[in-house]
Amino acid sequence: MKLLCILPVLLLACVEPAASSVQSYDSIFSFGDSFADTGNDIVVFGENSLVTPAAELPYGMTFFGRPTGRNSNGRLIIDFIAEKLELPFVPPYLTHNGSFRRGANFAVAGATALDASFFRDIPGVGQFVLNSSSGVQLRWFDSLKPSLCSPEQACRCFFKKSLFFMGEIGFNDYSFAIFGMNTTQLRSIVPDVVKTVSAAIEVVIKQGARTVVVPGIPPLGCTPPNLFFFPSTDPAGYENSTGCLKDLNEIAVHHNSLLQESLKNVRRNHPIARVVYADFFTPVIEMVQSPDKFGLIQDVLRCCCGGGGKYNFNISAGCGMPGATVCEDPSAYLFWDGHLTEEAYRYIAKGWLNSIYNLEY
Repeated sequence: MKLLCILPVLLLACVEPAASSVQSYDSIFSFGDSFADTGNDIVVFGENSLVTPAAELPYGMTFFGRPTGRNSNGRLIIDFIAEKLELPFVPPYLTHNGSFRRGANFAVAGATALDASFFRDIPGVGQFVLNSSSGVQLRWFDSLKPSLCSPEQACRCFFKKSLFFMGEIGFNDYSFAIFGMNTTQLRSIVPDVVKTVSAAIEVVIKQGARTVVVPGIPPLGCTPPNLFFFPSTDPAGYENSTGCLKDLNEIAVHHNSLLQESLKNVRRNHPIARVVYADFFTPVIEMVQSPDKFGLIQDVLRCCCGGGGKYNFNISAGCGMPGATVCEDPSAYLFWDGHLTEEAYRYIAKGWLNSIYNLEY
């Protein structure tokens, strides 16, 4: 009789793995911005009477053969990781009509870590910072939970076997804020951005996540949009080894440094969880510094798809818009439209997978 009473408790119990254990995953849950968005932007932009170019060809031309809302010519880092784990591509939360038992993607192009209200008064930019911040994405996640698992103990067991990605997010906070701030002011918001990301990590861990991958941000000063909008009148404003904007890259380095320090605190607070830092900065810099090594064109900061100019980036003729052209071989380019090409994402995914598993990919 005692055994019968204890059995239901045992069935509900969820054995916690050691923080260092390597395990397989049944699902992926992803938060972030356009570097991870697999189609939520189509809905969010539409609700705000905006059109995302990623809903038009030539987006998706390399792999999907059609636009999917991904800001690339093909797959993203999250797609390569899902393939490696033999999981389905992570479905966008706002457009998928089926089950989310194998995962959900809450990332949205243009999303920020800080709440959208922080950017409202920046001239010419505030109106384009949509209500899709990390806090909003966490609320979407919370609203999805009842359809995935209940009671709470069952959710903890379910999420224990899930792989979580908290970002990349933070890149847009700086790319938007710089329209209304100088670099000194921009640097001053880094602690708040990092604090917001770290708080989001703690939320998912408390809800049962046991493996959380936290990407840093890529080099702010190497992206064609930032090079286009904020050219330096002083040659010393560019890095000799890359041609990227020095001050903006220093902001990215500062963010990534503070983020890694913050993750140490998260690990101390939650020793049961594996919190993995994923380096987004170094692999991009490697490709910029040594394009030959990666089979890339020498003019490595130039977009494959765009409307002309030094970086083939033109806001009036962006990729997917009238007047834009697309290169013949996107695999020879680092940048697609200011975001990265599928080949670049493939290379970065290898590094992230090694960080998670110490495996060759």
